[in-house]
Amino acid sequence: MKITFITDPLVTTAGAVRPSLLLAKEFTKNGYEVTFAAPEIYQEIEEILRKEGFGCRRVGSDFSFIPSIPTFDAWARQLIQQKTIKRISDAELVVNTSSCIIAPANAYYAQGPMTRTLRDISRNMPAHYQCVYKLFARPFDVLENRLVKKFKDSSKVFVANSAFCASMYEDLDVSVDIIIYPPLDCTLFRPSTENPSADYVLTHLGIYGKEGDFRIVKAIADAGVHMKVFGRTTSAPGFLRNHKNLDFLGRVSDRELVELYSNALYTLFAFSHEPFGYIPVESNACGTPVVTYDKQGPCETVVNMKTGWQEHTDQQLVRRALNLWKNKYPSRLRTESRNRALTFDAPKIAKKWFTLLNGQKISE
Repeated sequence: MKITFITDPLVTTAGAVRPSLLLAKEFTKNGYEVTFAAPEIYQEIEEILRKEGFGCRRVGSDFSFIPSIPTFDAWARQLIQQKTIKRISDAELVVNTSSCIIAPANAYYAQGPMTRTLRDISRNMPAHYQCVYKLFARPFDVLENRLVKKFKDSSKVFVANSAFCASMYEDLDVSVDIIIYPPLDCTLFRPSTENPSADYVLTHLGIYGKEGDFRIVKAIADAGVHMKVFGRTTSAPGFLRNHKNLDFLGRVSDRELVELYSNALYTLFAFSHEPFGYIPVESNACGTPVVTYDKQGPCETVVNMKTGWQEHTDQQLVRRALNLWKNKYPSRLRTESRNRALTFDAPKIAKKWFTLLNGQKISE
């Protein structure tokens, strides 16, 4: 049996394309022939996919991409074009996970409206980008509402990746049929040691503070907490880059990330916008609890006081981070963190997709 996953530009194996990659491996194990269809596929990513036995196909790529922001670029162009591809695959099953390709599909996997992301991170944008955003915010909202409804109309089932994500689509008057959380490779993300050093805090910086609010990171570092920072560290402002308590690592491999998670005292996830959030579940999978907010996707994955701590305000988050640095926490939280993460293990999540695509009802 054949299945095609439609994705955003395949320029990385992380982020919004990771669920389809992990699901594809599980479908292959169950005898499916898997193909990826995307508007762009970088050569190094295509080599990875073909090594896994997946087919690759470029679709809707009749325009060039801005290399630094390919997904946003593809989304913005589709926002204007609102172009539907009548048939993208001869596969029996098609799952669309893309924010920039409208095509008939058995299921559409919704991972959050782009306009909500822009709204939440806009305060951290440079001043000139904020001006552009304010100018186009309303037209973007109207156009994305139309775009999302086309995704809905072109798919038999509309799936959201979290309850918070579903609520954002419902705000656009688009009904969600079911919620299925993204899968995690718990054989890769697992504790690498029984004796973590716990002598640093790990945090991540995303674009314009999407994951890793600059002000929060500075406040915690100013109080003497030693932090290791990975991700888009080149976007960090000057007041962070030379801080004595911050070690900037830049982009790291998954293997390196496992070591970083496993040895951290805790992972700080001071996000601005997150429909689901891989970082908290990856950290938990490596046995490390998470300090985050009591909102959006992370409040659905982190269990307060068991696999981490959910705080309501910035001040409470900073206070919690400092208290844990000074006083630590019971070791059982590491075991509970790992056990919680196993509920997102790829084979378990894939089973829900097998059931859904076979037309059966998924039991909660």
